[in-house]
Order: sequence, then structure tokens, then C-alpha cells
Amino acid sequence: MRTSVITPEERKKAFTSPKKAEVIQKQRLNVRYHVEDFDVSDRPRRFLEAFAAILKHSNYRMVLDHFIRMTGRCSRCAVACHVYQATGDEKDIPCYRSGLLLDVYRRHFTLGGMMRGRVSGHGYLTDEKIQEMADSFWNCTACRRCALECPLGLDHGLITHLGRYILSEIGIVPRALVVSTRAQLEGPFKNTSAIPVPALKDTLEFLEDEMLEEKSVKIKFPTDADGSDYVFFAAVSDYLMEAESLMGIAAVFTATGDKWTIGTGYFDGINYGLFYSDRVLEKVVKKVDTETRRLNGKNILIGECGHASRTAKQFIPAYCGGDKALPVLNILEYTHKAWKQGKIKLNPDVVTEKVAYHDPCNYARNRWIVNQPREVLKSFCRNYVEMTPTGEDNVCCGGGGGTVSIDEIRPYRTTVGGKLKADQIRKSGCEILVAPCANCKKQLRELVEDQGLNCRVVGFHDLIYKAIVFDDSLKVPKDDAGKEMK
Repeated sequence: MRTSVITPEERKKAFTSPKKAEVIQKQRLNVRYHVEDFDVSDRPRRFLEAFAAILKHSNYRMVLDHFIRMTGRCSRCAVACHVYQATGDEKDIPCYRSGLLLDVYRRHFTLGGMMRGRVSGHGYLTDEKIQEMADSFWNCTACRRCALECPLGLDHGLITHLGRYILSEIGIVPRALVVSTRAQLEGPFKNTSAIPVPALKDTLEFLEDEMLEEKSVKIKFPTDADGSDYVFFAAVSDYLMEAESLMGIAAVFTATGDKWTIGTGYFDGINYGLFYSDRVLEKVVKKVDTETRRLNGKNILIGECGHASRTAKQFIPAYCGGDKALPVLNILEYTHKAWKQGKIKLNPDVVTEKVAYHDPCNYARNRWIVNQPREVLKSFCRNYVEMTPTGEDNVCCGGGGGTVSIDEIRPYRTTVGGKLKADQIRKSGCEILVAPCANCKKQLRELVEDQGLNCRVVGFHDLIYKAIVFDDSLKVPKDDAGKEMK
């Protein structure tokens, strides 16, 4: 069994300290649900039909049968939950939330539960219970930190995901996610930010000009290059908001000389299906696989995005070929390997501020990407500090599980969901917080602003771009006027 990282003193404090934030706006008061047009009184029947269909066509039944054999109500997970520690509301304890769905499964989908229910006449699913599940499941950021503390091995994050999946099948899902995924799967531009291909190319050309001026090196963003070693998929919002992260990635490839490309047939790494619907997840994953194969790429490379990386890493093999699936890696893995091989040189005198690193949950919770970025940062950031806890035990930014996409609950995210992370950042005293994830960056920037924290949130490759040193052989010669010669 895993050794707990939570001390007895922390455990006692979690259950006895006043935990109510000054401003707590429950998400149920603000989340705008996309609700299909049908009789509300009919929702219990539709919920059970959707649940039954999912059980028939997936392997969730095996997992649920295992979970209902356990008590699962010890509440040890409470001390690991950043939401519960901010609210003190027992309904925010992960095992309470999981119990909402497990009770429905036990009552309506097991022989013993159905027989007891018919004899007693109690326990039937009601619309009120469905609404409670909808409200509760979207209070969770699905960070899965609670799973590390559960002595029985219950995965409350998985149960939350299943609950959201069932609800989405009957049209109960936040509008923000519905709008984004429809734009991605059905819209004319096939991405969540509705960026047309000409605009993408204009942006990349502009960034190339900026890098030539700043670095005196021709750093390119190749598009639709056939047979590349890596086909790159960033969170599409990076093309609008994370220019320096993209420039840092392009700079790394210029230094290594490896062949990479961005496909214009499909270029969005975002996969909101992970947050609420396996059907959406599968469709988006297959688009990534199809585009990579169209370009005869050898590897799928995901940018600075935790959920995009996790969906590709775990579900490309599941949905796109099994053992014959294309290899998937994250850009942090690529950059770390190139640095270890001596292909990247970084100036240790450029970044002088105090730097801390935030672990995105989808990288660190399963110990996938933890030490790699730290090794690189420590090599050129002389004033590097750690937050505690860290690594696989990291505290969620407060916007995980898709909640960061719901702008109307920002007060909840930054005063409840992100309270523990804000305390952690403040205690570290960092001036620069490195967060290599599109969702984490958005949440943490809003958290820093709302909590009055004195630090700047950047991507990992923002600092790489700032500190990278190119060989003179790559420099474009300048004329006497200081302009690059053609």
C-alpha cells in the first residue's frame, strides 16, 4: 500500500479548521447547462436508459461491481481534496460524491438492489437526485489526488467522469463544453477556437518574423510536411494566447534539427471528451490519428497541455490500433531528451527571478512527467524553488476536469477550487510560476489576479525560448546596417 504523504497534524487540521472561504459561490448557482428539450419528469427514465447502454457497450460494469463491494465511506479522501478543504461541506468529500452514482448502480443494476427496492418500494431514482449529481460532479476538478489516499483503491475521478458521461447522454452538460466540442467536430474550422487555416498560417509567419528579429536565426513552423518524425498538436488556444510557448518549441526543433510539422487538415490537441463524454473523446482522438497518418508522420507530439497529452497517450492505443498505434509523446519529454543529449544549450544568466514549477495533474498523478522539466529548469534557473507537496502529490490548479472552460464560475474556481494552490504559490514566494498546460495557465493567471499574488505564470518553453543559445552556424549574417542579409 502506498505510504500517505499527509501527516496526522494535516489530517486533524483538515477536519477541524474553519474552511469557509470569504466568497463561495456554489457552481450550481452559476453553471449554465445545455439541456435537451424533453420533459423534466422523464429524466430518471432517460438517465437509467443511458446508464444501461453505457454498461452494455463498455467495461464500466466490471469496475462498478468491484467498487460497490467496498464500504468506501471512510472519508480519508477528504484530507486530499482541495475543494473540501476550502468549503468544509461534507457533500464535497469525494466518497460522498461517488456514492451518489454507486447507489444508483447498486439499486437499479444489481439483482440484490432491484429485489430489495421492489420489496421496500424505496430507492428509486428521482429528478432531485439527478440534479444533485449534476451539481456535485461539476464541483470536482477530477484531479484524482483523492485516489492516492483511498485505502481501498477507489478511483473517485473515474466515477465522476462516468457520472458526467451519463448526464451528457441526456443533455445535461455545461454549455461551454458543448459549444467547444461542436465547433471542433461539426464546425467549418474543426477546432475549439474556430481558427481558420489561413489565420493559422498568418500567425505562424508572424512568429517566424519575430524570432528572426529577436534571435537572428531562421526558426520555422513547418506545415503539412510529409514523412516528418513528429506531427505536432498544440492546444489550439496556444495559437491565440501562448506565442512564446510556441516560439520556444520551434526554437528547440531548430536546435535539434529533427523533422516536425503542423498539419493543416487538423491541428487542435484539445480533447474535452476526457471531461464528460467517451463518445466525444474517441472522435477527437481519431482525428489526431487520422491527420498524423495523412502526413505519414512517425510520432504524435502533443504540446504544453495536460489533458490533451493524457488523452492521446492513453486513448490512441485504445481506439487507434492497439499495439500498432502510433507512438505518442509530450513536448516536455522531447525537450528533456534533447537537452540530455546536449542538443540544447541554455544560458544560466538570463532567468534571474525566483522560479517554481506547477505539476499539471494529467502529467504527474500517474508519475508520467515529473522530474524531466525540473532537471531542465534547474540547469539554467539559478533561483529555483519547490512548492510542497509536489510531483504525483501535487495540488490541482483548481480548474481541472474542464471547469476552467466555464467562465461563469470563475469566482468559485479562484476562491474555492484554487484556494489551496494559491496558498501554496504564496508560500513559495516565486516570481515566475511555470505551468506547462493550457488549462493550468488560464486558471493560474486568473487565480494570481483574483488572489493578488505577485508572480507571473508562463509556459515551460517560454523560459526555454528566453534562455536558448544557438550555434553561430545557425545565425543569419547581418549587413553593416544591422539587418539580416537575404
